Formats: sequence, C-alpha cells, structure tokens
Amino acid sequence: MKVSASRETKETAIDLTLQRGTGESVIDTGVGFLDHMLTLFTFHSGLELECRVKGDTHIDDHHTAEDTGIVLGGLLKELIGDKSGIRRYGMSYVPMDETLSRTVVDISGRPFFVYDAVISKEKVGTFDTELAEEFFRAVVINAGLTVHMDLIRGGNAHHEIESLFKSFARALREAMEPGDGRLPSTKGVL
Repeated sequence: MKVSASRETKETAIDLTLQRGTGESVIDTGVGFLDHMLTLFTFHSGLELECRVKGDTHIDDHHTAEDTGIVLGGLLKELIGDKSGIRRYGMSYVPMDETLSRTVVDISGRPFFVYDAVISKEKVGTFDTELAEEFFRAVVINAGLTVHMDLIRGGNAHHEIESLFKSFARALREAMEPGDGRLPSTKGVL
C-alpha cells in the first residue's frame, strides 16, 4: 500500500508519498541535514519515502522540520491502518561510536512523547539541533504513537541525532512487523 499527502501553508509546501519497502527514497526538504536523517530513517525503518518540501528556510529550518514531521506522522498512521496483525511494540538501542540512544515505540493510538536527549551542540552545520525534538514530536503526535526516546551517552552532536533517528526507525520497524494476526490489545480496541 502506498499513501500520499500534500500540505500547503504560508510557510511550507509539502508532498510526501510513503510505502513499506527497501527501495531508494527520494528526499528533498531543502535542509541538507534533515534530508540525511530522513534517508537513514527510511533505510532503517523499512520504508520508502518520496519527499519534496519547499519551506521558508530563509528564516530558519523550523517550519520545514516540524511540518515535514506532521505530514510524515499522518502518513504513518494511515499506513499502519487499524493496527490488527502488527506486533505493536518495538525497542531499539543504537550505538554510534561514543553515542548510545534508545527508543521504545507503542503503536497505541494514544500520542505521548518523552524525549530525554540533551544534544551537545546547538547546531550541526546550519541545522538547529533542537529541531530534532520538534520533528519527532510532530511525527509521534500525528501518527498516534507513544514514544520514549533517550540519549544515554553522547559526545558528537551529529552522532547523537543520527543515533536517535536510527533507533526510532528500528523500533518503529519492529512495532510494525506482523504479529500473530490479532489486534494486539486485550481491550479489543486500540
């Protein structure tokens, strides 16, 4: 199944298409570091993404990062569907040299986000590192996920954010894997 969405505001114009798969993603947000993070996110999550964004990057990258997260989260929710037949829970630790991060995902339908990550620098290149949290929050809320994300150890800001993106991707992939065919809840509803 392939899902697509467009979103246009006074700050951004976004066209995204998302599907499960291991093919090449085509990503152009106008923010080089975000493109790099989305490329590795799709690789490690088992998703393919076509992403075209035009944003007001002459101001800064905030609207591009957050709005891309909003649209991506909505598409994840649509791709996951009614949640029957998935594992529901996923967890991943990802080391990158001196850095170690952990992400735990529950495809619960109840958005909740805990982000315990102090990034060691304010910028990676021209990218404001605080935008990583804004991006993830937008994805989590719009996808209806519960996510706990922790930077356990760090040192290099690029590694810290990359490790968080990879651990989120791998935890999400695990949570989206096929389960035993039942809706993964004793309540009978998610």
